[in-house]
Amino acid sequence: MAAVVAAEDGSFDDEITPGAVTNCLLWQAEVSRPRLPAPPVEDPGWSQKALLGYHSEFVVLRTPSMEQALTQLRLTLLVNNRQRGTARRGLIVSGPPGAGKSTTLAELGRSFERSERRRRPGAASWMPVAFASIPPLYTPKSLVQVLARFAGIPVHDRMTENTITNAVCHVLCERRTRLVFFDDVHLLNTRTRPGADTSDQVKTLMERVPATFVLAGVDVENSPLLTGPRGAQLAARCKILRTPPLLNGTPGQKAVWRALLGDVEGALRLPRHRPGTLIRHADYIHLLTGGVMASLSLLIREAAIRSIVDGSYAITKKLLSQVVLDIQATNAARATRKRRPGS
Repeated sequence: MAAVVAAEDGSFDDEITPGAVTNCLLWQAEVSRPRLPAPPVEDPGWSQKALLGYHSEFVVLRTPSMEQALTQLRLTLLVNNRQRGTARRGLIVSGPPGAGKSTTLAELGRSFERSERRRRPGAASWMPVAFASIPPLYTPKSLVQVLARFAGIPVHDRMTENTITNAVCHVLCERRTRLVFFDDVHLLNTRTRPGADTSDQVKTLMERVPATFVLAGVDVENSPLLTGPRGAQLAARCKILRTPPLLNGTPGQKAVWRALLGDVEGALRLPRHRPGTLIRHADYIHLLTGGVMASLSLLIREAAIRSIVDGSYAITKKLLSQVVLDIQATNAARATRKRRPGS
């Protein structure tokens, strides 16, 4: 009831949320937006609206798998730096839903683009990074249309696939794109004609554009993308990087989980929150989220926002228990409880 009253009183931020990054201008604006450390909680500039906005956006959860991906990307870029011919190396980021694959892609792209800007401050017309998601009704033409829109290339339905492909390859080469991301590649079923043709289009782009390609999708290693002769070609060029949920069984796993919760807690800006609360309830938080990053992010952000709305300004175990999580996390927590002795 308190939350309803608070919403009617206007305590929620009703500003329009920025849309998805679908073109290079939006992407470059996002990369340019600095991530400065948030002011301390005692700062008088914190209004309720500012606290709600901050905890809604919050921070990117940097996991060991994300750090590994950053390291592998740097190494792969160095390997490809002077690679002649078409056999450049690529990466595939794979994991279950909600494990942080798309976030990892965004962080990889942000880190690389900011590095390129520092190295070449005068190259304003360059486009170091390009993004595309596999369209649900994919075809080779629809895939390059997505890349064309990102690059700002005007296209229309009467243009042929070959024309758009040539334009995309020309612009990506001309603007010195060195990193190309394809998300949702698990949708590509190479056992079907559209899937096989679109997979061939990905291979064509990898051959014609002198860039490092990073693909991401749900459990890609078990998907049809890597099956058959086409899949074998892709598998021969790419490393698989897994982004699994964080575990909480062995002492090492517990240490990693608690270190992440410590980082999360350090980013909170709640004036009455007791430091160490999240770490003290680390096992309970893992039970709720299954170690899945999307579920953890939702849990902490909503608990923080609830505490701001109800005026407690502190996350407690009771408050955590009131957050309704996604179906995947709820089912995983229920299954864990059933496996416990005496449950």
